[in-house]
Amino acid sequence: MTRLFLPPYSRRRLLGTAGAASLLAPAALAQSAPAGGGNGPAIQVSGAQNAPIPIAITPFATSGTGAQITQVISDDLSHSGLFRAIDPASFVPNSVNNGTPVWQNWTLLGAQGVVTGDVQDAGGGQLRVEFRLWNVPGQSQATGTAYTTTQDNWRRIAHIIADAVYQQMVGEKGYFDSRVAFISNAGTATSPIRRLAIMDYDGANAQFLTDGAHMALTPQYNPVRQQLAFVSYRTGGNPRVYLFDLQSGATQLVGSFGEMTIGPRFSPDGNSLLMSVARDGGAAIVKTNLSGGGMTPLTDYGSINVTPCYSPDGSQIVFNSDRDGNQQLFVMGADGSGVKRISFGPGRYAEPCWSPRGDLIAYTFFGSGGFSIGVMAPDGTGERILSQGFLVEGATFCPNGRVIMFYRQSPGSGYSLVTIGVDGFNERVVDTPTAASDPSWGPLLT
Repeated sequence: MTRLFLPPYSRRRLLGTAGAASLLAPAALAQSAPAGGGNGPAIQVSGAQNAPIPIAITPFATSGTGAQITQVISDDLSHSGLFRAIDPASFVPNSVNNGTPVWQNWTLLGAQGVVTGDVQDAGGGQLRVEFRLWNVPGQSQATGTAYTTTQDNWRRIAHIIADAVYQQMVGEKGYFDSRVAFISNAGTATSPIRRLAIMDYDGANAQFLTDGAHMALTPQYNPVRQQLAFVSYRTGGNPRVYLFDLQSGATQLVGSFGEMTIGPRFSPDGNSLLMSVARDGGAAIVKTNLSGGGMTPLTDYGSINVTPCYSPDGSQIVFNSDRDGNQQLFVMGADGSGVKRISFGPGRYAEPCWSPRGDLIAYTFFGSGGFSIGVMAPDGTGERILSQGFLVEGATFCPNGRVIMFYRQSPGSGYSLVTIGVDGFNERVVDTPTAASDPSWGPLLT
């Protein structure tokens, strides 16, 4: 039997622990929603990846929280690769008159959109944040809303505003008001400390969920509730899959099946979990209902079948297996029927992740040129490499499927989280408090 390739400290390290934290951000109350313009995008964005949309974000305030909110909105939109924030130094003075843009001034700068806003102290530790998006070519307001929230929740309000701008101008939901679970890597090579952690999508507000007494890895976000699945040697002996509740901090074992359980992945409705159960030298993919009911094998133990992932509609599962003698990607029905191989490249494939759009499967590839992150269509066509390196692994999609996050290691350095567009452009390192690996991008917050 072909051994599953396991690079040092890969996503299949199989170590972990658990802890307690309350991580729900305070809710933002939308107080009003002035009418926008039409049902579709306010501004045509065809070709935005090649020519980012010029947008002006005017200061919500010159200092303090208002200035911070302005900066986060600008960073969110710029980092998407679809927008180019116009340098505020080029703004013509007094280009917003009584709250309305002076259209000719913004037209001269080439702005397609203008964001204006204001921040006020609402008393009782509350902020009132108002914003408006203006369509410069149409000389009209596209959308606008006011929010009231706690003062320490200002960053989330900035992400929500950026998402609203993104949706109005691109015509689809954004992804800025989301969080990412990951593994914090510290310690030494001989005494590593790997903690379960969570952060905003851009690396801010990072929090450690476990204390490092046991190693954690391969966290996976539940798509519909505040819950993570991860792997741990928490009880000693063999690695097992656990659930971590982000509201209570409680940790729960997901069954003592087989010799070990690894590679958890939630169903689209969040009510069941796929994972691999090792037994007698092989590994089978199984489904377990989180409300109880044991496990249902979807493959046999005659080969190593691991890292399953549902399609967004829940009808299919992609996984990797060495059943043909080399580690490749396969797709099967949600009941385990109709297994079909989809990868045929001259190397080994691992860690498939289905896009929330349903149009792509991301994967890790290892061949003569080293490690790569790639994407292909669900039938295996259109295969292309997005990024390569000494070690690149663990692709996960943002909620709207436009951006992938993965982790990278260079010789002699630690792990870092990286984002890249599905077109292979706009690769960026995410700032994290420690070396980081194994990202899992969660859904938009509610």
